[in-house]
Amino acid sequence: MKVEHVNAFYVATQEVFKTMLDLGVEKGELRIVEDMVSSKDANVLLGITGDLKGSILFGFPNDMALKMVNIMSGVDMDKIDTFVSSALGEIVNIIGGNAVTSLSNYNYMCNIAPPQIIVGKYKSISMASERSLLIPLNTEIGKFDVNIFLAETKNED
Repeated sequence: MKVEHVNAFYVATQEVFKTMLDLGVEKGELRIVEDMVSSKDANVLLGITGDLKGSILFGFPNDMALKMVNIMSGVDMDKIDTFVSSALGEIVNIIGGNAVTSLSNYNYMCNIAPPQIIVGKYKSISMASERSLLIPLNTEIGKFDVNIFLAETKNED
């Protein structure tokens, strides 16, 4: 995985959080995760196809997910329901769209699949990949994780 792959998703996350939620995002220490990925209360999985293939998993703790939706909608939510899930999916969908647009500047043509939302805390999630890059991210309303599983599919000329 190349730095431009990772940066496309990190920068897109920063920009969307700043624009939609008025929140700064700071990167923690990156690390490689072997096999299973730890999950959070609300997980949003975004599939990537094209010159890069794989998935991006965003994991949010319950309190942070509810605060994000409150900032976006002005509505106080007390549980992760279909409204909250839909809002989280939309945030991640916008991040994904911005990231693949950024990747096109490096001549990677990619598409995103509709986000899948997995609610409930599970010990771990198998991503059908041997390794991923975990990016822990911090905001003033909480910490969340982005796991990146990407492989190049395009042939180098």
